[in-house]
Amino acid sequence: MKETFPLVPATNAPLYFFLGLSLFLIALGALFGYIAFSSGKVRCEVGPDGLRIRGDLYGRLLPLDVFYLDQARLLDLSVDAPYQLVWRTNGTGLPGYQSGWFKLRDGEKALVFLTAKQPVLYLPTNQGYALMVSPQDPDGLLSALRREAR
Repeated sequence: MKETFPLVPATNAPLYFFLGLSLFLIALGALFGYIAFSSGKVRCEVGPDGLRIRGDLYGRLLPLDVFYLDQARLLDLSVDAPYQLVWRTNGTGLPGYQSGWFKLRDGEKALVFLTAKQPVLYLPTNQGYALMVSPQDPDGLLSALRREAR
């Protein structure tokens, strides 16, 4: 004759673990969805208070006095090797969209909001990094920054 000896009933720990893991994965999916959606909605706004980048996790307001506007330039990242992104230190890297903090080939730190390799507006700052953006009208953005800085 067989005798059966059941185990002590388990605690709710496995249930809580899988519930927590499920919530984490849902939050992560929502974050990725937000990043993918917002990648097409990023914009640069120039005003008296500075350059505001909206629509991205890394967006921020940068006062006009942090920029060296006389050293700004338009780049083609497929040709201008020193300015190519080589290492993402904290940011988003999706096909056709990079944003956040990157190291450039020349070792400089850059805050980037790029949807294209050219034209890219390169704006050095006095904060130890450069801002790189790919607006539809880079000349217009640079002109607006120079007008507001006066």
